[in-house]
Amino acid sequence: MAGASKTGGRNRALPFAWKAVKLIASVALTFLGLLFVTFLIGRVVPVDPVLSVVGDRASQAVYDRVYIELGLDKPLIQQFWIYLQKVFTGDFGSSFLTKRPILDDIIRVFPATLELATFGVILGTILGVPLGVLAAVKQGRLADQVVRVIGLIGYSAPIFWLGLLGLLIFYAKLGWVAGPGRIDISFEYDITPTTGLLLLDSAMQGKWAAFRNIFSHIILPASLLGYFSMAYISRMTRSFMLNELAQEYVIAARVKGVPEWRIIWVHALRNAAVPLVTVIALSYAGLLEGSVLTETVFAWPGLGQYLTNSLQNADMNAVLGGTLVIGVVFVGLNLLSDLLYTLLDPRVRRRG
Repeated sequence: MAGASKTGGRNRALPFAWKAVKLIASVALTFLGLLFVTFLIGRVVPVDPVLSVVGDRASQAVYDRVYIELGLDKPLIQQFWIYLQKVFTGDFGSSFLTKRPILDDIIRVFPATLELATFGVILGTILGVPLGVLAAVKQGRLADQVVRVIGLIGYSAPIFWLGLLGLLIFYAKLGWVAGPGRIDISFEYDITPTTGLLLLDSAMQGKWAAFRNIFSHIILPASLLGYFSMAYISRMTRSFMLNELAQEYVIAARVKGVPEWRIIWVHALRNAAVPLVTVIALSYAGLLEGSVLTETVFAWPGLGQYLTNSLQNADMNAVLGGTLVIGVVFVGLNLLSDLLYTLLDPRVRRRG
């Protein structure tokens, strides 16, 4: 009996081990492909990296020396190998614009983007899920049409236009929110940076006046990102809920006299929440990588504005480093959503 139990345990463990190996291999190949794409971008863009370092007035001798130092005289495959070695040791090179290591720059600016995107996806989820449920329950009625139009505007309206309009109305005209930037300079030195998330740091340190000022700055750009996220989440929630409300278990629950609110908000939404986790994770990743225009309009000192400034100044090392970080974040969140999907859906675990 003991031998049979051990054999059964090994048989159950093998599929999980094989699945883990496939997952690790998939992530490794995706990351390698991401590195290869960023490397090729750095080689095909019409920007001379040597001129970015030495300037256009340098002598030919200086140009040739830097050309060799950057490894551009080597075969392309060897350049890619050198690039891989540097990336895996955390060396993304130095920024020609800030004269600092790019990894240090990204660590400095990424918390601002993380804070903005997190605020935005929370707003988008809080609003998008109930609206999607409402649209599904009221399919074809006025409420459904209103929710779909709101979502369509969120998809169609350029976010930079909404940002400028929001600044004009809520900042310039009404004065309800603070203007561009992340914090007023009068509060900037009141907070000791700990996490880089100013709302969290100010709350932890009890600096409530600074907290209110930071909140007043972030609420408008975060609301715009939240609106964009809400449009996507509400549409997908509606689709998932329509599918669940058409299932046999919903009909059976109604026949048994289960209250309608419990059928919708407990049974149907619980099943719809499984694929919805992936939607929210991908929406979050989209906000982290797609907040460039929002950060530019609101002068938000995050990764998006850093990439914009670097691109405008032909600082390709910084552009490639930031692009690589965004790709890693996207892959990581996608992987996290897949793991959560597996944990939440027992059918997936049984298939595994």
